[in-house]
Amino acid sequence: MRVPAPTRDQMTPEQQAVNDAAVAGKRGRMPPPALAWIHSPELAMRTQHLGEFIRFDTEFGPALMEIAVLVTAKYWRSHYEWWAHRRLAETAGLDAAIINAIRDGKPLPPGDEKTQVIYDYAKTLHETREVPMALHNRMMAAWGPRGVAEVIGICGYYTLVSMTLNGFDVGLPDGQTSEI
Repeated sequence: MRVPAPTRDQMTPEQQAVNDAAVAGKRGRMPPPALAWIHSPELAMRTQHLGEFIRFDTEFGPALMEIAVLVTAKYWRSHYEWWAHRRLAETAGLDAAIINAIRDGKPLPPGDEKTQVIYDYAKTLHETREVPMALHNRMMAAWGPRGVAEVIGICGYYTLVSMTLNGFDVGLPDGQTSEI
């Protein structure tokens, strides 16, 4: 990492509060992007709370949420984000064929519309920076307004995460190689 995170004993009281909130939350630890954001404690506190909601509490559930995360990591070529979330997607039960299709930039294998529209919406939003009305209507039909808001939120939050990991040059763990 280009700017190392302080150890807990080197942290200011504000940084310690962020660390304590992250450790007490659903993650049980400081996630790598928060280790970069810790240099701005207010940013770190707000983003780690948002990240906890995005990661654990959207209506998509763990496997389907990971589709939008992986699309975002692939778009930003965020090697660490892809590496971490591929593992999380597999653990959540997301089909390896879907994960590999996202990695390879290929269409998803045939499946249900609720899965497909998350992929289409996230991919289209990143690649074209807009969403055609027909795709928006598909997302609304499958997930309603909450789903639309949350898929956009996932893409936006993980864009911030990807940019942070790329900007701070957070590398893969020793012995790991990038897939994207």
